[in-house]
Amino acid sequence: QVQLVDSGGGLVQAGGSLRLSCAASGRTFGSYTLGWFRQAPGKEREFVATIGGGDGFGTYYADSVKGRFTISRDNAKKSVYLQMSSLTPEDTAVYYCAAARAWGGYETHKASWYDYWGQGTQVTVSS
Repeated sequence: QVQLVDSGGGLVQAGGSLRLSCAASGRTFGSYTLGWFRQAPGKEREFVATIGGGDGFGTYYADSVKGRFTISRDNAKKSVYLQMSSLTPEDTAVYYCAAARAWGGYETHKASWYDYWGQGTQVTVSS
């Protein structure tokens, strides 16, 4: 069982930056695939970024955030982060971290792949 707690959201002006954090519990955190998703009002939850477990897997991003967002993990702290820069109003959403027991290639871009979810943290970007 894994519990995830998101934090770091807030109000920021367009062009600004935020760093989201997600703290996890659980013994096997290091092996989990971790992801960030977001959901804007009236829209479906969408993939933002994912990072594989252990030390050998890479990172993958949605086209809309590539080059602006960076996902990283610290297995010793059982945490995953999302560094966001060059924010635009279109990035406004509730952001959720998620954990999956396995790596699934492109399946990790789907919310249905993940087994555990954080409660979400609101990010609002003003123009």
